[in-house]
Amino acid sequence: MVVNNFITSLEAEKGYSPHTLRAYESDLKDFLIFLLGNQVEDDDREHHFLARLNEIDRNLLRRYLATMVKGKKSKSTMARRLSALKSFFDFLVRSGHLPLNPADAIPFPKQDKNIPKSVSIDSIFRLLDGMAADTWLEKRNLAMFETFYSTGMRISEIHGLNMRDVDFKRQMIRVFGKGGKERMVPVGKRALTAVELYRAVLKEDYEAAFINKDFGRLSTRSIRRILDKIVLDCGINLKISPHMLRHSFATHMLDSGADLRGIQEILGHASLSTTQIYTHVSMDRLVKVYDKAHPRS
Repeated sequence: MVVNNFITSLEAEKGYSPHTLRAYESDLKDFLIFLLGNQVEDDDREHHFLARLNEIDRNLLRRYLATMVKGKKSKSTMARRLSALKSFFDFLVRSGHLPLNPADAIPFPKQDKNIPKSVSIDSIFRLLDGMAADTWLEKRNLAMFETFYSTGMRISEIHGLNMRDVDFKRQMIRVFGKGGKERMVPVGKRALTAVELYRAVLKEDYEAAFINKDFGRLSTRSIRRILDKIVLDCGINLKISPHMLRHSFATHMLDSGADLRGIQEILGHASLSTTQIYTHVSMDRLVKVYDKAHPRS
């Protein structure tokens, strides 16, 4: 099917993650249901879709986006679905099914700026210093979350990290981010020491940096579950996610005077505007400190 060929091309040419591929496939299925209705069987969808390609124009796509507004879909969901359609129609143009991309002239919905949530330095220290490190699994957990906070890596990057990409001598980690883009990230001595202590108790030299009890690569779902349990055990009355550790890294670095472009490179953001959202976090904190401390504020 043409959709399957498109998804395969995204995986092969763009290096998209399985999660992104599933989201695009779901988005395209949603559009085909809008276009063809629920009565068309999955096996017949491609035939009916290709037969009606000439009907797909800017007005039809705008009506499709309007259904999402009525369905109270978020702007980020609308933007993702439009992105999927733009990429899909580009693929159809390249493969000769369409002369032009009908979605090219449709702008993305303006996104609301969501200020990322971060955790205070005291809470981070309480979390990391309160973690047990007796068993090899506990040593693994400490090494993993020290690495999270030390580098600001994404959960998918921690999941995919291999030991060969950790340079203990230079204190750097080679990270493969979104779309397989490679970057070098500095890592602190405390995190590296925790990794060394954890790996020293393993009987084999496993490829994956962080492994599960069956010695396979630790899944992102397990990482979230482990963090939830550790937060509970430490008695921290906060909901802390792996992504919040990444936000906290960036915010604490900025608060300590780190250069914004340096943070952008470490986080692997394609655009500086993505990183600049952390300046709003620091500004809010600065205003609160000023209001509290200045005698004539």
